[in-house]
Amino acid sequence: MIVCIPVGDNGQVGGGWGRAHRVAVADVSTGAVTRWDEYDVGWDAAHDTGTEGAHHARIVRFLTEHQIGTVVVGHVGQGMHHTMQKMGLAVHTGATGSAREAVIAAVGQG
Repeated sequence: MIVCIPVGDNGQVGGGWGRAHRVAVADVSTGAVTRWDEYDVGWDAAHDTGTEGAHHARIVRFLTEHQIGTVVVGHVGQGMHHTMQKMGLAVHTGATGSAREAVIAAVGQG
């Protein structure tokens, strides 16, 4: 299962989804993270440039390009949450603490 989560500098779950500076793409199999790649996406800087639709399109493009099936996040706005659900993604909100542990817990394999 391929999961995406915003991450802070210290490996903790990052803040809100649409303003994430960095996200991790993790492969989770049999209760373990088998791949963990981090990307500086810069959604924090891009959030207030252009339209909301253009910002959502940037995020959708990233999710599609990385074949994400699940998003784990502390908070996501209602519009983006709806968009990700329409894409068929599982969205888990309320994540806190270690980003790696949050990913495993959210996909029910921890």
